[in-house]
Amino acid sequence: MFSLRGFWTRHKRKVLVAAGVCGSGYLIYKLYEAQRRRLYHMEQQLQGEREIDEIIKAQLQAHFENIQRISDTTTLPYAVHYLRSRIYEELDLTHLTEKLMQGKGQSSALPSKEKIELWEMLKVLSFTRTASSLWSVTMLSLYVRVQVNILGRHLYLDAARGSDGSPVLGESDSFSKHGQQDFLATADYLSSYGINKLITNMQCASTAVLKEKRLKDPFSMEQLHETIMEILELFMTIGEPNYWMSYLVPENATAYRQLMVMSTDGSDDSSFLMDVSKLEQLISETRAVLSSPDFGNVVEISLKKVVDFLVETMSAQFGRSGSSPPSGIPLAKLLPQVAQLSLALLEEPSSNKFIQTIQSLPEVELFYTLLYANMPLEP
Repeated sequence: MFSLRGFWTRHKRKVLVAAGVCGSGYLIYKLYEAQRRRLYHMEQQLQGEREIDEIIKAQLQAHFENIQRISDTTTLPYAVHYLRSRIYEELDLTHLTEKLMQGKGQSSALPSKEKIELWEMLKVLSFTRTASSLWSVTMLSLYVRVQVNILGRHLYLDAARGSDGSPVLGESDSFSKHGQQDFLATADYLSSYGINKLITNMQCASTAVLKEKRLKDPFSMEQLHETIMEILELFMTIGEPNYWMSYLVPENATAYRQLMVMSTDGSDDSSFLMDVSKLEQLISETRAVLSSPDFGNVVEISLKKVVDFLVETMSAQFGRSGSSPPSGIPLAKLLPQVAQLSLALLEEPSSNKFIQTIQSLPEVELFYTLLYANMPLEP
């Protein structure tokens, strides 16, 4: 007993220190285990969230690609086909060429004054048809791609808002497939409601640019390029800034719905199923994009590139045939080729080199990348 007491007296400090160390070590170990379990659970949770995020991204990408595919294979081809039929309907040159052919070689059949008037009209309308086709197909291809990126951005936002476990791409009230189809259908607005006013103003621009260009004067490919660009530039500045949007996109969803009801005489009830509030939001965002300086730059670059390509194509055709001297050919002889340029411009999108040229421009690709990434959360 005394020995044990003596041992305790002699070694009490060491025992207490050892016990303290062991106790501290055990406590640290328990804390470490608790922290390790917590970190493990956090890693498991983060891994689960990452997997969910990857699933969401995959679903979004698949749906976005589906919208892009619908746009490329259905929306744009149908819109271009309808546009072609409307332009050829409104700018049919057959009656003019037939009259001129009937009067050819028959001086008594066609008075000189009338003949001159017909040639002047043919001159203006030939350039009007080509310029209208060029502007329309360029703007339509850009507009449809804006639609796709706006829809894709909304899919992303809806998924982010629904990340509490609700279905990611379900038929939600906020963004149904029907609403997407209503928005994509506005690609036909140009051909259905904007084309007549567009052609009227394009004809005014063509008349102003061509009034000093005589039919008998030699006309070179450089002059053709310059003339088309002058017509387009004058057309774009005829009205208020961005006035041309009224040809391309509805002013608002309510007005668009009323136009659809009037055009179908009430026989088509699809307009009554339209989600006006959601469509209004999408149209508002679209108009904001189209009126932006960045889109204006893309339009300018695209139009110039298409004119360059168009004139190069025509120049190559004349070069192969050897029918175009360096000084050019009389404008009157050039008019049939000018009028025929609209055929290539309004070709089906999958084989349309002009649309493909627009879509492959680096400036255009960058614009749509930034549009998708940086579109504001609220309109």
